[in-house]
Amino acid sequence: MTEEVDTANTVSAATPFAIPANCWDETTAATRTEAELLLYRSNLLGQDLTVTNFGGGNTSAKIIEQDPLSGSDTDVLWVKGSGGDLGSMQLDGFATVDLQKLHLLEGRYRGLEHEDEMVGYLPHCTFNLNARAASIDTPLHGLLPFKHIDHVHPDAIIALAAAQSGEQTTRTIWGDRMGWLPWQRPGFDLGIKLRDYVAAHPDLRGVMLAGHGVICWGDTAKDCYDNTIELVADAARHLNTALGDGPAFGGERIRPMTTARRNAAAANLMPRLRGLMNDGNPKIGHFSDDAETLEFVDSNDCQRLSAIGTSCPDHFLRTKIAPLLLDETQLEDDAYLESALAEYRNGYHAYYQRCAGPNDPAMRDPNPVVVLVPGVGRITFATDKATARIAGEFYANAINVMRGAEAIGGYVGLDEQEAFNIEYWALEEAKLQRMPKPKPLAGRIALVTGGAGGIGSATARRLLSEGACVMLLDYSAEALPGAVQSLVEQAGSDHVRSAVCDVTEESQIKDAFDVCAREFGGLDILVANAGIASSAPIEETTVELWRKNFDVLAEGYFLTARAAFPLLRLQRGGSIIFIGSKNGLAAAINASAYASAKAASLHLARCLALEGAPQGIRVNTVNPDAVIKGSSIWDGQWRQERAGAHGIDAGAELEEHYRNRSMLKRDVLPEDVAEAVYFFAGDASAKSTGNMLNVDAGNAQAFSR
Repeated sequence: MTEEVDTANTVSAATPFAIPANCWDETTAATRTEAELLLYRSNLLGQDLTVTNFGGGNTSAKIIEQDPLSGSDTDVLWVKGSGGDLGSMQLDGFATVDLQKLHLLEGRYRGLEHEDEMVGYLPHCTFNLNARAASIDTPLHGLLPFKHIDHVHPDAIIALAAAQSGEQTTRTIWGDRMGWLPWQRPGFDLGIKLRDYVAAHPDLRGVMLAGHGVICWGDTAKDCYDNTIELVADAARHLNTALGDGPAFGGERIRPMTTARRNAAAANLMPRLRGLMNDGNPKIGHFSDDAETLEFVDSNDCQRLSAIGTSCPDHFLRTKIAPLLLDETQLEDDAYLESALAEYRNGYHAYYQRCAGPNDPAMRDPNPVVVLVPGVGRITFATDKATARIAGEFYANAINVMRGAEAIGGYVGLDEQEAFNIEYWALEEAKLQRMPKPKPLAGRIALVTGGAGGIGSATARRLLSEGACVMLLDYSAEALPGAVQSLVEQAGSDHVRSAVCDVTEESQIKDAFDVCAREFGGLDILVANAGIASSAPIEETTVELWRKNFDVLAEGYFLTARAAFPLLRLQRGGSIIFIGSKNGLAAAINASAYASAKAASLHLARCLALEGAPQGIRVNTVNPDAVIKGSSIWDGQWRQERAGAHGIDAGAELEEHYRNRSMLKRDVLPEDVAEAVYFFAGDASAKSTGNMLNVDAGNAQAFSR
């Protein structure tokens, strides 16, 4: 399956390590307070991914503050709080710690076996009632004497820290100006060892922490920033020289597919993997076929290196210690995929059994986070899209680390027990337990046709608000971008994708559903909403008009539902919701084509409910009436036609007509329809299929019977 070669320069040779630029601006920094300079430095470092991974690293400054009770000057450690991101954090992202109290903790320290209890003491050191929790790295910053400290995990540094020759190479690059400490889990004991090591070597500019990163310092915020940038640049230059121009990872084992075939393979593979990993907690997928990943997965050394696992705690906390590597010759074999996943889960269970102690947390999800596919790329799965994407980015960091470490003598991973101790650290478990409860549709993927219209966009907003990812389809290339931008502003770019799609065109539907599968990993919810409306007496209803209504409102629903069924079957069920109409039940004057097509789609839904039930696929219909506000259909000729049919003005009089003819005398809004869709999309309607829900403010003609 790899005989077709991508002739567009998709795969690079050994990719050089980027040399970070020094972005410090004296004019910008000149007017800032000490705390603001710390934030400025932190943001500069965090926004440069050659220096700092997302959510990784920490920075600090020791600042004299006035105690709010005594009024006396107090040495306060400002340090990035637990769980923050250097690139996007604000001042409230820093924990503030009374240094005198922090130093007193050494008298409470009872040794490595009691390491975790020290974290419980950190809140007692909080200065000025700051609610931001201090991170486990706080002792590394607080026990060192330097005013400004950075601790980062860039690829170039971790490549040294995870290499067999790491200590020797560190001395080759920096001589006696850079120290080296063997691997140790972050905590109070590492902070003490680091302080004592630095005291014994007073001329150091920083210390390499094996398998972990670098910690360095400066007298001023700028000095510290300059030092960090220079150290990363030095490491990158050395690695680039070592890499040379030859192939990395032992050279190419197979050639990658073309871009089009990689995309098709990912769209085909991801829903199958996702379905096999669905244990009641659905996941979202992320696919990447960047050049660095392809170079790795297609190489001779991929199998050996991927089995070693990641080294830096920042990496494997997000990726698990090792990925699942698939056999590219068996991707079409469902039995193979099921077996490969079962083998991975069994291996993870055995790893847990070997390493877990009586007080460790229960085993977590044993499914892989990272799936490597030779010829295709890298797939990651997590509870939400952002987490899946970030996990993939961290594995890309791990690939770069392996590339660099192999170039200077060989890559080494963490000892298995040490890796387990990080993954199942009680502090990490506590962080997981503090996370908010997932929203009802977290991990679900919805596709909405007619997504740029009033009902479509309102439905997308409602599903997004409950945690779903949404693929928005619309016929109008002009209207779609605005609708997408509104949703992105609400939920973020990770959760929204779109495609221009005419639901009467099979090829466009296939392409759109493939994009959904590749971007999110599958499909759980289809909202068939794309529509048109027409009004004409029967003598004036042309065959063209009749067919146009049936093409969109009947055949369009059929084609989208038919495309959804295989994906929903792979996910072991899901929900299809047709947006029908009151006119699917109640006859309408001068609208025979429209009403007949809506009636056809209503009956189609009932037929599909019968077919889908054995596979857990539910099919229901929402029947709105006169959704005028926010509707693109009612902005066009349909408004004039319906007003003419009722002999009334097309302005406010038309809205009043529909409101007053309803039993409840109320307007029906797009948000009302969206609420009904949400009911059928979620678990509250888990035992409902083949049903209709009228959202029409009451219309006796449309009562089901």
